[in-house]
Amino acid sequence: MVGGNESSITDFILVGLFPEFQHSIVLNLVIIFIYIFAFLGNILLIVLIWGDSQLHTPMYILLSQLSLIDLTLTSTIVPKMASNFFTGERTISWIGCGTQSFFFLMLGMSECLILTLMAYDRYVAVCNPLRYPIIMSPRVCMHMIFGCWIGGSVSSFIHTVYPMHFPICGSREIHHYFCEVPVLIKLSCEDTSLYQLVVVVTSIVLLVVPFSLITVSYTFIFLTVFRMNSVKGRKKTLATCSSHLTVVSLFFGPNIFIYMSFTSSHSAEQDQALSVFSNILTPMLNPLIYSLRNKEVVAALRKLMGKCVTS
Repeated sequence: MVGGNESSITDFILVGLFPEFQHSIVLNLVIIFIYIFAFLGNILLIVLIWGDSQLHTPMYILLSQLSLIDLTLTSTIVPKMASNFFTGERTISWIGCGTQSFFFLMLGMSECLILTLMAYDRYVAVCNPLRYPIIMSPRVCMHMIFGCWIGGSVSSFIHTVYPMHFPICGSREIHHYFCEVPVLIKLSCEDTSLYQLVVVVTSIVLLVVPFSLITVSYTFIFLTVFRMNSVKGRKKTLATCSSHLTVVSLFFGPNIFIYMSFTSSHSAEQDQALSVFSNILTPMLNPLIYSLRNKEVVAALRKLMGKCVTS
């Protein structure tokens, strides 16, 4: 019995976010507030980009995809977490756990690829501006975006189906606030060391390689920027690039630590803290990072507010 309701033997029990924390109700209310702020912020950014023809460029189209991923990612995690906490019903079905894990991984992997594309877009725009309209044409951009979603979906499907079939002989308690692969494989009574190695190798492909490509792209960008004669052009480019680099650091830092080290090398509390930072706090910060230092987005916001006032 959990929370007064009977649960199936195949159900998992989500322990929740920092269950030993004394002021857990305050913590959960803060998380919900952050979620609402992140949701509304990303919705607003998407509306601004798709509602203003001036922002119908590859850079902003990719940014709208990042916002779509962020608001969907937080919606995959926070509502279920909040529902479990305030109702006392901590169970999640086997199918529900697999679904949550699939969408979480798909969105995370897609975000990794989208961030790489955003760095490539800036590299072409700064280092090869004359060929930019050809290399990053709207059609090519949409194909790249489609490839990111397909790549994330396929990889996520594999890394959801396989670990969900590991036998669980003991407790079905998940010491986390949502279903995630590194935590799920801890429950298995089977030797999962080989699969953990596969996770590390996959992480190298989907985290280290993109991060390296981003680093190389920005190395060339900064070398080009420092050779610019226009101070105004240099400041504008650096402002755009610094926003993206901040988001890259917030995303890749925690995820590299979680997925590239074996699950036994860090505690459940470390996993939860890094997960909150990467999957809840960062989606709230992203719209602020990209809008506050971006004159085009600020101009689109003022235009939208002007229409709302006059209507």
